[in-house]
Amino acid sequence: MLNVVKVGVVQATPVLFDLERSVEVVLSWIKKGAEQNCELLLFPESFLPAYPRGLTFEAMIGRRTEKGRETWLDYWKNSPEVDSEAIRRIQQAVQVAGIMVGLGITEKDPIGGSLYCTLLYIGSDGKILGKHRKLKPTGLERFIWGESDGSSLITLDTRLGKIGGLICWENYMPLARTALYQKGVEIYLAPTADSRESWQSTMQHIALEGRCFVLACNQFVRKSDYPERYQAELSQEPEIMSAGGSVILSPMGEVLAGPLWNQEGLLTAELDFATLAKSKLDFDCVGHYSRPDVFQLTVHGQPDTQKVDR
Repeated sequence: MLNVVKVGVVQATPVLFDLERSVEVVLSWIKKGAEQNCELLLFPESFLPAYPRGLTFEAMIGRRTEKGRETWLDYWKNSPEVDSEAIRRIQQAVQVAGIMVGLGITEKDPIGGSLYCTLLYIGSDGKILGKHRKLKPTGLERFIWGESDGSSLITLDTRLGKIGGLICWENYMPLARTALYQKGVEIYLAPTADSRESWQSTMQHIALEGRCFVLACNQFVRKSDYPERYQAELSQEPEIMSAGGSVILSPMGEVLAGPLWNQEGLLTAELDFATLAKSKLDFDCVGHYSRPDVFQLTVHGQPDTQKVDR
């Protein structure tokens, strides 16, 4: 049987730098996703506690400042560990809703306390299925987030299909994409903070290249959504700091829902796996179009696809 799976992409605004209230936002959107009969729900990059767009942490080569450390402390205190009460509350809501969730968080490592940009996979029974940490933070992100390794390039073989994903500009890394393609990813998750119109071309290309469904998810954030303590630093920023652009695409590059701009909302679409099968007629980048006699990719530490029934 070829699946038809209903999915949802959440374009929303967290309560920036406030973990507890942001968790409440997540819970409300999980409820909305369940009401729309979604079987899989995706949240944006670093939805908990925020993607700190526009803030500098006063980063300078060779010098740090006390003010920058205070901003870091604020962000750090509101970033959850995976094994934490904040995430357990979300797991409980997922279990009640009975839907799978991909959740973008800034994850605090319990050993040492480094932060990572993480895509957390939660099964429909509320259990953590795995996590992907961003391999290469971009620009000043490298100042606040650590790097991951090949062990983080996970794929899940679920009752909905084979699911995997990359975060934001990791999607510009051809070998990272191929690492997922060669595991047979069918539903490709792409939480991001990139709200440029050009991002749509990247998402369409991945759908066509990987012959997979693509769920691209971003936050909608205004300058006024930031706490008052950061308004002075953001004075030169536009009022709409992230316009969104969330979208759902078919393996033929067709737009199934979105893109959504300048507002919060839940995009939904039905993924017909017959379309995925038909797309392989003339292109399969890891199959009949791959030329393994010429090209081979070895990914150090990449785990085998994990079989799960939820």
